[in-house]
Amino acid sequence: MQSLFAFEQCKEANYQLALDLLAERFKPDLNSMEVQDKVLLKKQHKAARQAFENKFQEIEKETVAAPIAKVVDEALELYHKQVKKDRTFLGKNITIEIQKLTDTYHHVLGLIIAFAEVAASDKKPVHANLLSQPIVRALIENEQLKKELLRSAGWSGEVNLVRDWFREIVKEDKEYLAFIEQKEADAEAQKGFLKHLLRKIILANNAINDYFDEQDIRWAEDKDIIKSLADKTIKSFENGKVELQKVSLDWEDDKLFIDKLFENTTELAPEFKELIASNTKNWEVDRLPLTDRVILEMAITEMIYFPNIPVKVTINEYIELAKDYSTPKSRQFINGILDVMSKKMKESGAMKKSGRGLIDNK
Repeated sequence: MQSLFAFEQCKEANYQLALDLLAERFKPDLNSMEVQDKVLLKKQHKAARQAFENKFQEIEKETVAAPIAKVVDEALELYHKQVKKDRTFLGKNITIEIQKLTDTYHHVLGLIIAFAEVAASDKKPVHANLLSQPIVRALIENEQLKKELLRSAGWSGEVNLVRDWFREIVKEDKEYLAFIEQKEADAEAQKGFLKHLLRKIILANNAINDYFDEQDIRWAEDKDIIKSLADKTIKSFENGKVELQKVSLDWEDDKLFIDKLFENTTELAPEFKELIASNTKNWEVDRLPLTDRVILEMAITEMIYFPNIPVKVTINEYIELAKDYSTPKSRQFINGILDVMSKKMKESGAMKKSGRGLIDNK
C-alpha cells in the first residue's frame, strides 16, 4: 500500500515535470540576439499546455502547429518514461523492504546478544549472569542467527554505541537489575525477562528506538512486526534451543502475490476507476483522500485478479488497512463502497470467483 501511495505521488510529480518542460520550451531565450516575441511565446505555451492536457486525458481536439505538437509529444514522453521508471523501482523495492524487515529482526536479536557480551565485561561480576542464561546461550548458538549476523556484521562495528546503551539504559532498568541477581531462573522467568528487555528497553521510546527509526524509514509500521517475530522467537525456547521466525512462510508464493497485486493495481483499467467514482456519491475519484483511493483500487484489483480469495476476506483486510492508515471515517466508508462495488462487479461478470473464492464469509 505504501509503495502504491508513493507511486501515485510520483505520477503527480512527473506530471508537474512535464508541465515544467512545456514552460521551459516557451520561455524567451535570453541568450538570443533576436528580439523575443513574449506575447507569442505566452500564447504558444498556453496552446501547448491545453494540447498536453487533452492528449493526457485522451480528449480529441483540433490539432496544433507542428512546433507546438513536437514539444507536447516530448512532455508526454518524459511523463511516461518517468512513470515507467518509478513503477519498476517501487515494484522491486517492495521485496527489498521485506528483506530489510527480516534483517532488522535478526539485528534486534543480535542486540540482545551484544548486550549480554557487554554485560559480561562489566566491572561488576553479577552482570555476567546475563550471558550465562540458557535462553541467551540459545540465541548465541543458533546456527542460522549466527550466519545472518556474520553476513551483516551484527553489532561488531557499533560496540561503543551498545556500551553506551547498556550503561545509560539497561543498567538503569530495575527489572534487569533484579533478574541478574537471581542465581537461577527457570525457563519461564528467562522468557519473561527477555520479553521485558525486548519491549521495555530495546523497543521502548528511547535512544535505541531512535537508532532503529533512523535506519528504517518504515520503522513506525515495521516495529510491531519485529516485536511479534522476536516475541515468538523467545516463546519458542525449549530444550536449550530457539526457533527463528520467518516474515513469510512461503516467500515464493507471497512474492508472486505481491508482484501481481502491485502491477495490476498500477494498471487498473479506467472503467474500474470510474466505478469507484460513480459509487462515491458527490466525490470524484481524484478528490478522494489518496489513501482511500489506493485502498479501494487495491481491493478491486484483488477481487478481480485473485479468484481464489473470498470477497469478504478482501473487504475485511482493506477495512483493517483503512482503520490503521486512513481517516476515522474511512473504515465505514471503505466497507460500504467495497460491498456495493463487489456486487456490481459480480453482476457484470467483471469479478469471477473459483475454489476457495466461492466461500461466502458472512
